[in-house]
Order: sequence, then structure tokens, then C-alpha cells
Amino acid sequence: MAAAGSAVGLGNIWKFPYIAGENGGGAFLVVYLLCVALFGLPLVMTEFLIGKRSGKSAYGAFRALNGNNRWQWLSWMCMVTAMLIMGFYFVVTGWCFNYLAEALTSAFSGLNADALTEHFATVTGNTPRMILFALLPVLLTAMVLWFDVNKGIERLSKILMPLLLLMMLLMAGRVLMLDGSNIGMRFFFQFDFSKITPKVIMEAMGQCFFSLSIGMGALITYGSYMPKGQNVPRASIQVIILDTLVALMAGVIIFPAVFAFGFDPQEGPQLVFVVLPAIFEQMSFSWLSGVLFFGLLCIAALTSTISLMEVAVAFVCEASAQTRHPLSRRQSVAIVSAGAVVMIILCVMIPAVFDYSDWLTACILMPVAALGMAVFVGWNLPKNGEKGVLEADKGIKRWARKIYIFVLRWIVPVAIILIFLNSLGVL
Repeated sequence: MAAAGSAVGLGNIWKFPYIAGENGGGAFLVVYLLCVALFGLPLVMTEFLIGKRSGKSAYGAFRALNGNNRWQWLSWMCMVTAMLIMGFYFVVTGWCFNYLAEALTSAFSGLNADALTEHFATVTGNTPRMILFALLPVLLTAMVLWFDVNKGIERLSKILMPLLLLMMLLMAGRVLMLDGSNIGMRFFFQFDFSKITPKVIMEAMGQCFFSLSIGMGALITYGSYMPKGQNVPRASIQVIILDTLVALMAGVIIFPAVFAFGFDPQEGPQLVFVVLPAIFEQMSFSWLSGVLFFGLLCIAALTSTISLMEVAVAFVCEASAQTRHPLSRRQSVAIVSAGAVVMIILCVMIPAVFDYSDWLTACILMPVAALGMAVFVGWNLPKNGEKGVLEADKGIKRWARKIYIFVLRWIVPVAIILIFLNSLGVL
């Protein structure tokens, strides 16, 4: 459930709809689902098993399993990826907190499509305000990790996450009753082969990795906390199903509303923040609906920022333990928080940094890290006398292990390499 909380967040509700809108709707959806099936399950299992077998975070896991530092570059890649994601993710979380504050004061009540688009540009163009609202989730996340109140957050999430899903179901029901919503449903679910391009394939793979938290070390860290009796395949399937359902639900909410209210599906990162207020205006108890949804969205974002920062904090703790001056957990939290603040300021003040960090992590760093993990487990460990991370989980049948290793050795690496070559125009 903690890993599902890490996966389910802004990647599903904010990023998935606008990436799908920019890449042809139904064409993107089909490629995305194929990526989830092809990469999602084997790579989520791989990260869980690396963490469970080693009992370490991303920093120590590869050394513990391999017995040397030859694969430490993967650890550092996970750390760099987590820090880059942290910068723009905290900024988007800041947007959520800003819109929660505005929902409380009915700031976007009565605005039409053009006015809502202009309102978003005005809000995000206010640099001091955006930095302030982005620093708020950093402070809250750091407090959770500083005082180690994760258990309280987990208990709260068990109540609030189902409430968020219920709220999304109510919104989907209301949106599907709007005139013109059928056009949006066709856009989202109608498959058009001609719209599949190298860019669509690359974006779909990147979104799959981003949404499932693959290639940043988060799932390795959660795997290291797993008890011996944890069934990894079952946990992996549950995380993937939950994550994919939330993404599909977000699409069912956003795209019918996009066409019903006259928005452009290629609005970009602002898509959700201009469409959702328009939906609330059509719902009963519009003020309460807006406050409740944005409040729950902030909680969903925080469950992801906590896991994201935990990766970096665990990395700093374990790395410093190898030096003469090991850092305490609280010192590590302070260092990582300071790094996050620097990234936030850069992302807010230089929009190109925001866009480039998003693209670089999702389309380059995470796929390369995933490729490295597949090769590490599929090819390197057997040569080093390691029986395999599969021995860490008794829930995997012998025939399933053979399929898993085959996919990890051949299907995942070859597919990632071919997608990269295709996107570069080589194929």
C-alpha cells in the first residue's frame, strides 16, 4: 500500500492526462498500456526483489548483491533522478496547494474556459507566490521524515486515498452527463494507428516509468522494508493495477470535460488545473467539491513526495556511513531538503529547467536505470555466483521464474534499446 501511495499521485492525475492529450489520446493510451504490460510488471518486481534480497536502499543494494562497486553508477543515477524529479514535482504540488487555497476563497468561481487558462498563467507567473507554495510541501514532507511519523501518514492515507477515488468516481459520473462528453471519450479510447510516432512511443514509455516510480530507487527502498513473507508478484500486480486504474479514471474525467467546455486537449501541464475548476462549477456543492478534491489531491501528492525524499535521505544516510563522519537521519533530511529548495527555485525562475528536468528524467534517466537493473539481475548476478533475487521470494513458481528471467534478459533490454534508437531516428 505504501508503494501504491508512492505510485498513485500527480503522475496519474496531473501528468497522464496532459501527456495523453499531447500525443493523440487513444493512440497514446494503447502504447502506454503495452508499456505497462511489457515493462511495468517485470521492472516493479525487479526493484522490489533487489531491495528485499539486499535489505538495502538504492545506495547499498547493488554493492551488497554484487560484492563490489562496479554497479554503483546505478545507485548514483537513482539519486540524481530522484533529486531532479523532486524539483519540478514539488512545484506542481505547490500548484495543488495554491488551488486548494483558491478553492477555499472561490477564486475561480464563474470563470469560463479562456479565463481559467489566463488565470493559471497569472498564478504561475507570480514567482514569489509559486516559490512560497512549493516550499510548503517541502516543509511538510521534511517534518514527516524528521519526526518519523510515517505510520500516522500511512493510517491517514488508508482513509483519504479511497475517499479520493470515490470523489473521482463522482466527478466522472457528472462529466459523462455533459453535452459533448462523447467526443472526449472517443478521443481517449478510439485507437488511430496513424497517430503512433516515435515521440508517442517514447513519451508512453517515459510516463510508464514515471507513473510507476520505476528507475528512481523508490521501489528498491520499499523492497528493503518488506518482511520475508511478502509475496512480491502479488504486491507488484496490485500496485500496477491500482496505478493504471487511477490514470484511466483521470482520463475519463478530463477528456470529456475538455471537449464539453471547449478546452484544447494539448493545453500541456496546465490541462488539469484549468479543466477541474470548470468541472466543479457543474457539480452540486461546487465550493465543497473543489475544496475536497484539491485537499485530497494535496494529500496524494504528499504521499509521493514523502517516498521520493525518502529515497534521497536513505541514500545520503548509507553513503555517509562509509565515511569518517556519518550523518544522522535528521541531518540527511536537512541536506536533501536544502537540495530540493535549490531545485524548486531553479524550476520556478527558469521554466526551461522545469521542462528539461521532466523530459530528462522520464525519457532518458529512468529508462536507462531500468535497463541497467534488468541487465544487472538478468545477466550479471548469475555470473557472480548469486542464486538470484528470485530466491528472496517463494511466491514465484518455477515456470514463472523462467519466463521472468527471459523477459528481463531479452524483452526489456531489447525493447528499451529499440525505442531509444527509434526516437533518435536511427531505425
